[in-house]
This record gives sequence, C-alpha cells and structure tokens, in this order.
Amino acid sequence: MSAAALLRAGATASCQPWPRHELDQTAWGAFCDALVQDQSLDLLAMWADTQLIYALFHDTAGQGFLLASTAVESGLYQALSPARPAASWFERMIRDLFGHNAASGLDPRPWLDHGHWPALTPLSARPIPNLAAPEPFEFLSSDGFETHQIPVGPVHAGIIEPGHFRFTASGETIVRLEIRLGYLHKGILGLVQGKSPRLAARFAARLSGDSTVAHSLAFAHAAEAALGVTPPPRAVHLRAIMGEVERIANHLGDIGGIVMDAGFPLLPARFVWHREALLRATAGAFGHRLMMDAVIPGGVSIDFSDAGADLLLDVLGGIAAELPQLQALYDETASLADRMHETGRVSTALARRFAASGFVGRASGRGFDARCSPGYPPFDQHAMTAPVLEAGDVDARVRIRFAEITASLAMLEAWLSTVPAGAAGVMLPVESGEGLGWAEGFRGDIWHWLRIDSGRISAAFLCDPSWRQWPLLEAAVEGNIVADFPLCNKSFNCSYSGVDL
Repeated sequence: MSAAALLRAGATASCQPWPRHELDQTAWGAFCDALVQDQSLDLLAMWADTQLIYALFHDTAGQGFLLASTAVESGLYQALSPARPAASWFERMIRDLFGHNAASGLDPRPWLDHGHWPALTPLSARPIPNLAAPEPFEFLSSDGFETHQIPVGPVHAGIIEPGHFRFTASGETIVRLEIRLGYLHKGILGLVQGKSPRLAARFAARLSGDSTVAHSLAFAHAAEAALGVTPPPRAVHLRAIMGEVERIANHLGDIGGIVMDAGFPLLPARFVWHREALLRATAGAFGHRLMMDAVIPGGVSIDFSDAGADLLLDVLGGIAAELPQLQALYDETASLADRMHETGRVSTALARRFAASGFVGRASGRGFDARCSPGYPPFDQHAMTAPVLEAGDVDARVRIRFAEITASLAMLEAWLSTVPAGAAGVMLPVESGEGLGWAEGFRGDIWHWLRIDSGRISAAFLCDPSWRQWPLLEAAVEGNIVADFPLCNKSFNCSYSGVDL
C-alpha cells in the first residue's frame, strides 16, 4: 500500500475542513516506513499536544491534503525525520515543549530550550522543574583538511532578529552552516490556551510581525473552520486586499535589501521609497502601517472607506509605473548579475524534498501556492498562476518577487474598485471543534491548527513557512564564500520569530 493509502485506512476524527486520520503506533510505524519509498506526500507541518503527534501532508499524487495523528506511548513515537528530513526541527521542538521523544530521529539535540527555562517540557501534562545549569550546545562537526569555524550572532551588527550561525569554512569557502535559533521563544502555544479565538488572535498576529496579516488570516480560517463560521463577503474581500498589500510591501523591502547587500544602492533607494509610501497609505486606509490585529476570526476589525481605496490606488499606481524601469535596471547591471547568478543555489530536487514554498520554492521549480491549492476566497474565483523558475539561485528568488509584485498589483487594482457592501464581520458561537486554516504569506504557505472546547482554545499550533526554508539556507550556502552569506540569507529572508514560537 502507498503511504497515503495507509494513512487513509486509519479511523477518522472530526476536523474541518478535512478529517484527521488516527493511526495506532503499529500503523504509524508502517506509514513511516512507507514514506521512505513513497515521495508523493510532502510534509507541511508537524506538532503535538500532551497525548498525540500530528502531521500534515500534501498528497501531490492525489492533489489532496491529509492530516494524521498517533498516540504517544511511554513518551515515544516513531520519527518521521528519516523519511522526511524537514521533520527534524519539528521533532526537536516537540521534545522541548512536550517531552515526547522521536524514536530513530535524525537529531535528538534541544531546539527551543537553551537550558534557561524554569521548567522542562513546559507544555507537557507534568512539567519538570529545571534545576540543572545550562550545558554548552554541541554543534555538528565537519571533517576536512584545514577547516576552521566562524561563529556569528546571536547578536548581529544590524537591527535584525537574533540567531546564531556557525560556519565551518576551508579558507573562504563554506563547508557547513548550522543555524541555531530559539532566542525569540515567546511561549505563544501556551499563551493562546484557555483564551477565546478573538483574544488569542492577538498572539497569532505577533508570531512574525512582517506577516501579521497572513498569520492572522490563517488563524481566523482555523477558528472559523472549527466553529463552522463563514465571514461575510466584505470581510473576505478586505482580507485579500490586506494580504496582497502586505506581500507587495515585503517584496519591495526584500528586493531593496538584497541589492543593497550586493553593493548597488540606487535600486534600494527607490524600493525603500515605494515601500514607505505604501506603508503610509496603508496606515491611512486601515489605521496601522502593518495592519496588525485588522484580521480577526469572523471577519475584520477595521472597515474601509472610498478615501482609503483611493489612497492605496494612488500609491500602487506609482509602484506599477516605475517597476518595469527598476527591473530593467536590475537586468542591465552587469555587476549585479555577477553577484546574483549561481549564488546560493537550491536544486529542484532539494526544494521538493523539503516542500519549499513561496519565492524559495517557486525559484527552484516548486510552484505550490496556498491561494491556488487548497485555495480560499476570493482567490478561488480569480484566475492566477504562480510564477515558477528552475535556477534556484539568488537571482531567481529576486525575479519571483518581481513577478509576484506585478501579479498583486493587478489584483489590487481590480479589488480596490469593487469592495462589496455589507457587514465586516460576524460573531463567533461558543462551540467546540477542531480546525485547520491556511494562508499564503509573502514567504509561502502558513498553516494553523486549533482545537476549541466550549469557545476556548485547548490546543494550537501556528506554522510559519520558515520551518521548511531555514534548512535549505544551510544547504544553499555550501560551496559559496563567506562574504556571500548575507546575500544568500537576505534572498531567503526566513523568519526567526516565526519558528521560535
């Protein structure tokens, strides 16, 4: 049997919009073994609660999505990481927070827990007081002639989030990069428990601030699925506008930052100017530059006026008018091409193995876009095709951003002129349920899962696409020179906060 068939053979539990397939440990073990040979299931996310392990897959052969779970017995479950390496970071997170150990997992080292928490396994049924002093972290070793290590961070020279990068280099050539995060752990999964979806939405909005709309939307979708709520058309329309504005603003900032790291300041000056103009227009239209807390379960918290639409249309028109000239300048500058091409390459095979999404995946041949599949309104009524390239280098990731800005500009021009009338939200019932929600942020597909009991969240997981993209950055820089790491890193622009939970 295929891995998908083994999964579907399990008993089903109620979860919306797809049932959850429950496997006992024997069936889970057979499923894990089948995954080694069956590459049709892409791992999208993995998480836990006090009793169960959950895994979400995209069935690329059947074009569906499958949620599986298995019970933890005596603190153990069979690891997914031997078949899906992207599971390794999830398994380490699960061990730190819940104390569940992945048998035969690729990496048993701590992830979020740096040894300073007052209690071990804080989300387990019985947290253990932490009485031991922190132990030094063991980085992976590299064999080779005359290699040396370069530690960078967690505090960096720029105003960025904290993260540690441990380079092993031979001369100037990077042999290995190992990334250590967790410095921004906020305890979000614990903070949302016991709260109503409306109140907990504020924590989802702050998981990764540059994706506040996208994470809020995925959270709202999960809560609405669990409770059987459909937001009104006006709210759906405004959410889409906010999401595409957020996408454009981040892509403008990213392209400017990448080109600045390549030593060409003219383009960054224009991209930063347009981004600032867009953020100011967004503040005028929605009351907040980043639209934080604007998307809530049931609808939106901030309505919209014709004046706000005109403000955005004016700024977006200016971006659309100059973007072709800026891209032409990028294309025609030989010094940029020299830095961008063949730098930080991710092969198509590796991108598919890690189910890479967003501009990272689409630059390496994987055209997955959550707006198209599984899809959600109003994108399911809008003909769109995600741009896809095969080169997988810094240049390809920049070109995907250019293409996405152009596509978003076209959608916004149409949507800002046709905002439906009506209510901007509905009340949530005090009910129970389990739901999955998703959104396509500027980095890629975001997945949120909620279990709600009598109107209160009893368990949750919020998954940023950076979980599957950080490991690819480690692979992309191998064979590049140390001086090109900032360029590679900026072209990925993974979220530190998003995976630190």
